[in-house]
Formats: sequence, structure tokens, C-alpha cells
Amino acid sequence: MRKLTGTILVALLMVAAVFLSGCAAPEEEEIAENVTEITFGYQPSTHQIAYMTAMEKGFWAENLKPFGIKEISENQFPTGAPEMQAMLAGDIDVAYVGAAPVISALDSGLDAKIVAGVQIQGSNLVLRPEIEYMCPEDVKGLKIATFPPGTIQDTLLRDWLRNNDIDPDEDVEIAPMGPGNAITAISAGRVDGVFLPHPAPAIIEAEGNGRSVVSSGEMQEDHACCVLVVSGELIRENPELVEEIVRTHVEATEYNKQNIDEAAEIFAQKTGWDVELIQKSIAEWDGEWISDPNLIVNSTVDYT
Repeated sequence: MRKLTGTILVALLMVAAVFLSGCAAPEEEEIAENVTEITFGYQPSTHQIAYMTAMEKGFWAENLKPFGIKEISENQFPTGAPEMQAMLAGDIDVAYVGAAPVISALDSGLDAKIVAGVQIQGSNLVLRPEIEYMCPEDVKGLKIATFPPGTIQDTLLRDWLRNNDIDPDEDVEIAPMGPGNAITAISAGRVDGVFLPHPAPAIIEAEGNGRSVVSSGEMQEDHACCVLVVSGELIRENPELVEEIVRTHVEATEYNKQNIDEAAEIFAQKTGWDVELIQKSIAEWDGEWISDPNLIVNSTVDYT
């Protein structure tokens, strides 16, 4: 597997060196500390199966061991905003997270850098079955749940509404929620629709509580979604370790592409969702797992 990633890796590392500001070298030379533990942050979405595959298949443990890593910990987050707060607090070293929350965190002083792409597109606007939808104008007056402000989903939804001459603050009620609460809300009829990443849209449809009417790729083609972020301290003090983190991410991404059913099984085991439902979600979404950050530079700048 790893011998297939050399060309991709070279491109990744070249772009990672300059992709986003936020971890410039300190003014005074520092002595690198031996790192023995790394903590990852991630979200329970099919967007981030690369992290789960690398963990469950032992890629992280095996590949990082030669660099002195003895323990790998993980923290799960419902959305990107609290995940970036945790990174700002120094609680996680490496994050699988949406690009938009990273931009906000960098603006708030986060010392970190995007080092690879993870995934593009892959979210859907889902409306209750009884609500007719023919065009964007039909969402006027509806209450739609999505991730909190500063996330990819909130950013995309509001931009799409504005591009269709719909005021997101006056014409639509946008309710900030995590995925679990949003699924419950549309199921109970407390909201008219949701805009969520997969597998949530497939779950809602399978339960008969909604239907997908617009994919995020229709809102903005090939838009950036999830990215891989590493702390500035880790980049400065342990650059070879960070290179191996990128290599391992590439390895897991390529493995998932070639073993989609197994990737679905890994996700299902990790989250407790039915594997057939996850397979359906991956088959129907408009998302794509990636690693090359060149594919998301323009979209990320748009978020900025």
C-alpha cells in the first residue's frame, strides 16, 4: 500500500509547507522534546473514515512507533467548533476537522497548520417528507437545523441561501445543532429540515423522516470539507513525525478507496450504525475521500 503513495506524498509535503500560516518558527531556537504520546481529534462522520481505518487497522501504532510514539489517544467531537477549542487549549495534537472551523481558530490564535486534504463535498439538505421542494425558494419560512456557526455546513448553507436571494437571517430559521440532536429534531418534526454531513442524510431517509433535495456539491462544486490539521509545536519540533502522520493518512485514504465495503464496516463498528446503511450512504453521497490539499486551496480561501 505505502509504495503507491510516494508521488502523492511529495506533493502533499510541498504544499503543506506553505498552505496556511499559523506555525511560524519561534524567534529563539528550542530544543525538541521527545514525544511519546499523540492525541487525535475527530468526528463520527463518514467524511473522516481515514482516521478510523488507520486506528482500527493499526496503521497509526505501527507507523508512528519508530518515532517514539508509545500511546495514541483520541477525542471524539460532535462538530468542528468544540474540536478546535480543544486544540486551542492544547488537548489534541492532530485533528480531522472541517476547513472552516480551522480558519476561525487560526484567527483566534491557533498555532497549527493544514497539512493534507481529507474529503470534499458529502453533505445534504434533507427536508421532511411532507414538504414539497422544487427550487431554493421553497425553503423560505422553514426551520432548518445544521452545525453551529463557523462550521462548513453553516457556512455553505448560508452562502447557498444568499446566492439564491434568500436572507438566511430573515427568510429562514437556522437552528444550530450537532448531528445527533438534528436527527432527533427532524424525526420528531421539531424542524422542517436539516443540512448535515453523511451518514446523517442516509439515516434520516432510511427511517422515513426526510428526503435529500440538494447535495452540498450542487451548492458549491468540489468544495473543501474535512482537512488534516497538526499543531505548530509538533511541526517545528518533530517534522519527521509529522511527515509520517501525512504518509499514514495517505495510506489510510488509499486503502479506503480500494476497500469501500471494509471502510463501511470499520465505520459501523466504530459508531454502532448498521453497516448496510453506511454502505448505502457511501454509495449515494457526492463526497470523495482525498489527501492532496491542492484540491481544496481555492475553496478554503473562499471560506476565509
